[in-house]
Amino acid sequence: MITGDLKNKIDALWNIFWTGGLTNPLDVIEQITYLMFIRDLDEMDNIKSKESVMLSVPYSSIFAGEIKIKREIKNDEEPIPATQLKWSVFRDFPAAKMYDIMQLGVFPFIKTLHADKNSAYSKYMDDAIFKVPTPQKLSQVIDALDDIFAMVKSDAKDDTRGDLYEYLLSKISTAGTNGQFRTPRHIIRMIVEMMAPKPGEVICDPACGTGGFLVSSVDYLKEKYLKEIFYDKLQLAHFNKEMFTGFDMDRTMLRIGAMNMMTHGVENPRIGYRDSLSDQNPDLNKYSLIMTNPPFKGSLDYDIVSADLLRVAKTKKTELLFLALFLRMLKIGGRCASIVPDGVLFGSSTAHKAVRQEIIENNRLEAVISMPSGVFKPYAGVSTAILIFTKTNHGGTDKVWFYDMEADGFSLDDKRSQTKENDIPDIVARFHDLAKEETRERTEKSFFVPKAEIAANAYDLSINKYKKVIYEKVEYQSTSEILSELKVLEEEISYGISELKRIL
Repeated sequence: MITGDLKNKIDALWNIFWTGGLTNPLDVIEQITYLMFIRDLDEMDNIKSKESVMLSVPYSSIFAGEIKIKREIKNDEEPIPATQLKWSVFRDFPAAKMYDIMQLGVFPFIKTLHADKNSAYSKYMDDAIFKVPTPQKLSQVIDALDDIFAMVKSDAKDDTRGDLYEYLLSKISTAGTNGQFRTPRHIIRMIVEMMAPKPGEVICDPACGTGGFLVSSVDYLKEKYLKEIFYDKLQLAHFNKEMFTGFDMDRTMLRIGAMNMMTHGVENPRIGYRDSLSDQNPDLNKYSLIMTNPPFKGSLDYDIVSADLLRVAKTKKTELLFLALFLRMLKIGGRCASIVPDGVLFGSSTAHKAVRQEIIENNRLEAVISMPSGVFKPYAGVSTAILIFTKTNHGGTDKVWFYDMEADGFSLDDKRSQTKENDIPDIVARFHDLAKEETRERTEKSFFVPKAEIAANAYDLSINKYKKVIYEKVEYQSTSEILSELKVLEEEISYGISELKRIL
């Protein structure tokens, strides 16, 4: 979470844009994202140059040679060294020259970075516009971003960079019509660690936003399977072109997502504009892993929803339709981890029961992790859970593992201050060693519930339905004892008053 000095610096950066006349939150987020991306390009190029020397492999810098900048007034092109487009170089220029290089050199340059004009990056960067109003404002923004990055670097133990994105996105005060809001990075990381993606996966987030789940998957794979992926040409090609797919209906989010994936080393992620719940989405039996936090608390008209999803459950509720969609998109044996609102777990409508029954009876529901309502504060106070299931199309649910998360490492109020209480490491450890969960009692944080019991309860998946609470017996004094004590106190007070009167 972003707190303290870092929060103040980001707020100050935001204020620079605001006082410069850029008052649309999405515009500010876009401009900051572009600048973060430009800075990342410099850092990424430096890292690759050093790696090429260490590994004795050839590398051609993207900043090699010259580029031509077009000056409209003179109607000609002026060649300049491409190194002037590096953040570490132009940041030291006078404000006027820095602005000139950014507007005429850097921005046109980043639009042409990807050779494939049909790539997600090229597609969504094509209409990118530089909107910082003046050289002075740009100089202030550059200095502010350098300060922020210095603080982020000093806090390397946490995913501060991801939190920075989430804090920026929190500035968007209203959610979309379908109820979108952003997922905290530590929750994303927990889900990725539970699902433990492997090099051969085909991963999708049908409501990807800025690509949080995809980016976290990239980081996880690099940590666990660096040699297996990067020393194998076929695996590397799969990693760069086929492994990651994301859809969203917000072009700004797609643009940020494409830049986010590229700076994390994925050359051509499949990031696309698509209404996942409509007939625009033909994906069937395609993905081995879906991790997502789809929009919920939304309602759609029947005529814009794919007919095959309505066959699973005739409903307008996006949270139920997305679960039906995941079952369609997954391969046989494919796995899904999805955040859902609590209502999905115990809703009594025909559609709610039908979706839960489909997952439990015709596929394999593995786990339900109940999360406290404060997890999404201060942006939303909804109670949520994580459903983890595998597509089988022939059942397989024997028993379901439940976990009652009480803490996520942060206070559950609007401040979200860091705390020692954190169930996340325990959740990940227990999920990867379910054999030890067999003997746990229902009074503990986690336990198994047989499928038959769940089915007998109308497929209710709320943990409180099955968790046992031990009530401690508390014994109180009898009324006569309390009255006797009050009488003694009254006599002591009366004596004290008498003594006070005598002294006075």
